[in-house]
Amino acid sequence: MRGRELRGELDAFLAETEKDLVAFRRDLHMHPELAFAEYRTTQRIAERLSAVGLVPSVLPRGTGLICDVGSGDGPTIALRADIDALPLQDEKDTSYRSTVPGACHACGHDVHTTILLGTSLFLAQQAAAGLLPGRVRLIFQPAEELPGGALEVMAHGGISGVDRIFGLHCDPRVDVGQIGLKAGPITSACDRLLIRVSGPGGHTARPHLTADLVFALAKILTELPAALSRRVDPRSSLSLVWGRVEAGSAANAIPDDGVAEGTVRCLDENAWHAAPDLIKALLESVAGAYGVEATMEYTRGVPPVVNDEVSVEMLAEAAERALGSTSVVPTQQSLGGEDFAWYLESIPGAFARLGTRSPENGVTYDIHQGTFDVDESAIPTGVRFMATTALTALWEGAPILPITSALA
Repeated sequence: MRGRELRGELDAFLAETEKDLVAFRRDLHMHPELAFAEYRTTQRIAERLSAVGLVPSVLPRGTGLICDVGSGDGPTIALRADIDALPLQDEKDTSYRSTVPGACHACGHDVHTTILLGTSLFLAQQAAAGLLPGRVRLIFQPAEELPGGALEVMAHGGISGVDRIFGLHCDPRVDVGQIGLKAGPITSACDRLLIRVSGPGGHTARPHLTADLVFALAKILTELPAALSRRVDPRSSLSLVWGRVEAGSAANAIPDDGVAEGTVRCLDENAWHAAPDLIKALLESVAGAYGVEATMEYTRGVPPVVNDEVSVEMLAEAAERALGSTSVVPTQQSLGGEDFAWYLESIPGAFARLGTRSPENGVTYDIHQGTFDVDESAIPTGVRFMATTALTALWEGAPILPITSALA
């Protein structure tokens, strides 16, 4: 079953299930759960999968699950959705507003989850009819926002035997019905950096008799990012941006300690691996010039998501089959982090961006904001796209359409 036949099958499936899927998304939206606390969400997904004869396997912590559709004959393709919410207050005035104080689905994970559920139900029908030429592994992943959920999935065999993996993310800058694709890096590595500076302290009237810690800290704040821009290939887009600085409590006293905290983002994996040692060496050089001691706590986050070109071609082919020839649009490189990157360090795959902006009103609801919402017609669009992606990857095993210059 290919092309128009598949479209017809998806049309019939969504005519019966679209309203139910929207209701499922709204239920998740009203009951958001934070990283590694997604017990209700996991149960709701497992119930729906079990009802159509699938056998979900809940991860050992009790949140997140893995489920296979189809036989072991042929290739195995994985589809992943993240299920956790953000620690933000829901600021929308809707009937499905979050009922949990301080938590809401402000990144669209409820939409991702619903799309994968709908895709799962359709693929289960295909498998029952003998139309699934291989196996699809469904990964409902916990704790993307922590991050760490991808590592949890991998530690328990979630991608064992998988040939290729695909995922998507809501993009409020793109209209519903469109899919944003990009070969190569599509998100950034994102790490945390904490620097502590110490000195003897003293009086602001006599800075020459002590180490002027605030001045030294200011130099660290400005010189480290500047030095990085000259020590690393600019194509790596290695950036250090500060988000918190603290030092002192009185205008006329030089403090004996201070702290700075920020994030390190990078598009290139080699530069990402080298960043901690380089930053440490630069920090020691600047701190030593001003007579203060500086220590660094470098916390790894996630590597960059680097889309495999063959997998992007498969996504492009699937989008055109499912949504039409104008559905694929180029997407920008993001400096946001995404733990889907961990999967792509082990197996080929690609990450797509799903348009969620309503063309009628043109309002863009930014992610990680309490006002975030989507045009819910993105849900059937996502099901069409992800189901066709899985089947395209199983049918072909290799791309048919060449990648276009717009996606390079």
